[in-house]
Amino acid sequence: MNLYPFKCEHFNHIKAAYSNRRVDLSKIATLLNGNVKPQVGDLVLAKIDKIGQHTRIELATGRKAQLFPGDEIIVSYGNRYAPDQFEAIIPEDLSPCHLVAAGGLASKMLSKHTKISAATTITPLGLLGDIEGKRINLKDWTLPATSYIGQLPPTIAVVGSSMNSGKTTTVANLIQGLHLSGLKVGAAKITGTGAGGDIWLMKDAGANFALDFTDMGFPSTYKLSSEKVERIFLTLTHYLAAQEMDVIILEIADGLYQEETATLVSSPTFRQGVQGVLFAANSALGATSGQQWLKQYQLPLLGVSGTITMSPLAMKEAVTATGLPIFTCQQLQKAAIELISHPQRINYRFTTTVGDNKTLQMC
Repeated sequence: MNLYPFKCEHFNHIKAAYSNRRVDLSKIATLLNGNVKPQVGDLVLAKIDKIGQHTRIELATGRKAQLFPGDEIIVSYGNRYAPDQFEAIIPEDLSPCHLVAAGGLASKMLSKHTKISAATTITPLGLLGDIEGKRINLKDWTLPATSYIGQLPPTIAVVGSSMNSGKTTTVANLIQGLHLSGLKVGAAKITGTGAGGDIWLMKDAGANFALDFTDMGFPSTYKLSSEKVERIFLTLTHYLAAQEMDVIILEIADGLYQEETATLVSSPTFRQGVQGVLFAANSALGATSGQQWLKQYQLPLLGVSGTITMSPLAMKEAVTATGLPIFTCQQLQKAAIELISHPQRINYRFTTTVGDNKTLQMC
């Protein structure tokens, strides 16, 4: 392994990604390269070789900075699971690899969705280290520990049939309804790939606090052990509870067949930690499958929402197939308090509209 000094003025034109937002970059003093094996959460200085799918990188501020060949970026090594984009794993060395997420994930692409471009290629220049040459890793910059041991506030989790099934939109409208009712809302994304979009939307919708797994030192949750994913779940919910939130809303990424999601949602830890589940689906078949999957683990399914509410016919099919309440965005906002306080009373379906003076409210 080779160790070189890293000069502060080098930062002037470097674009540091969202996933590293908790790190005090002023602590960077060395650059490590040569015979080095990257690990989850290691910070790496890399050069953009060829622009592909990701033409921009999300900065810690949320701004999407345009990328150009030759740019230097600070990102984190991590694995990615995204059926609509990439599957990627951490490489064994510092050889050229890919930028597989705008939030700042360096990884080696294994496969991609046919409708997206090839991944942006990067060349790692070295891992970033402190004054003593120790690797700088996200795990060294996590949330402060909380000693909260009281009862958790009412907690609702939103899970879905797949990526892009409407989970984040469901979360945002639920948060807005609770916020407009005067409640202090804490929100967290428990699994997925680090990016600020979901967190910014939660805050825009009215969340008093919004966190994700990057606050726990992980740039993504793909290939994490079940113990680590459960620790993320418990730590984030307890941290929000310690901030005296009235209610907690959680988002669980991807679909129920994704390994880390399936392991968490089927665990006793999850079942004991949530009072209700909303399922985001993109079809009646997806809603039915989700209902059956959640039922076998005795999870309290409150209803269905998501992209399915874009289609009146799909909603009719889902009502017939599941008998569950179907929530449009507007209905989620109106039903938010009832979902938290009296879930057994909820009986929303959807409003079929005909005529010039009627409209259908959909997500």
